[in-house]
Amino acid sequence: MAQRYGGKYSPDGAGDPAALGDTSPPTGKTNSFRSAQVDPVGARANTMFVPGGVLLILSLNDGATGLALGGIAAALWTGAAFLLREGLRAETAFAARRVARKPALPRKILASVLTGAGAALAAWKAEPGIMIAAVYGLTATGLHLAAFGLDPLQDKGVEGVDDFQQSRVARAVDEAEAYLDAMRDAALRARDRQLEARVDQFQAVARDMFRTIEEDPRDLTGARKYLTVYLQGARDATIKFADIYARSQDPQARSDYLALLEDLEQNFAARTQKMLLEDRSDLTIEIDVLRDRLQREGVRLDRN
Repeated sequence: MAQRYGGKYSPDGAGDPAALGDTSPPTGKTNSFRSAQVDPVGARANTMFVPGGVLLILSLNDGATGLALGGIAAALWTGAAFLLREGLRAETAFAARRVARKPALPRKILASVLTGAGAALAAWKAEPGIMIAAVYGLTATGLHLAAFGLDPLQDKGVEGVDDFQQSRVARAVDEAEAYLDAMRDAALRARDRQLEARVDQFQAVARDMFRTIEEDPRDLTGARKYLTVYLQGARDATIKFADIYARSQDPQARSDYLALLEDLEQNFAARTQKMLLEDRSDLTIEIDVLRDRLQREGVRLDRN
């Protein structure tokens, strides 16, 4: 059976059991693909950058007016492409969460509007006329909306939980996600692939806690310090470590930081498990209370 080549100086070789000849089944702690996510920005979205460049090149020989109109249209299309990318990412993040607020800025809709405006200007440049420009603009807007859809236009929550509690959870998770994003950005500066994978692994455990809190907002009170104090400290420690490691490549600093991540991961996982057990205990109590009430009403229940 083919095995991946790896050694002391190979990327990820020192920490990869397969690279060292270890064929034992991988454990959950060494699975760096647990938090792997597919970038929602695919080829369709990236190709939206092409029309702007093509239009700008074709406008170079159209005189001052043609070049100005072509440049503005190309700028609108390029801006629409950037908005579309961010809108797709925001939509994916919204879909991944049980409780989430709709994006404050409907980026995909704005991208469609900019695409239509750029098409209208491009049509006006080729053949001046309000009707022609309007037809091309509306058509481009409609096709863009049909291809990429609308932004989430309503907040998402859990049934049976009041809006105030869901709003509290959404704000807390948004703040925690911002800490994780800053932590990830800082880890990238260290230019260490194994360390980046380790940070991703910790973030997957942290997001397990987020999903648990979203399912039962009552857990937010007991877990708030994890979402604020601990994650803020983890972010600050990651930024400090990245600055030191990028300059000195200090192995002791790297070892200390990895030990910190290990401690954080264990604590977050333990707290998440405790919340799940508490939820199960609450369910057991509710079932027992319901059984007692039914028995007082003379209803016999078979306990299987």
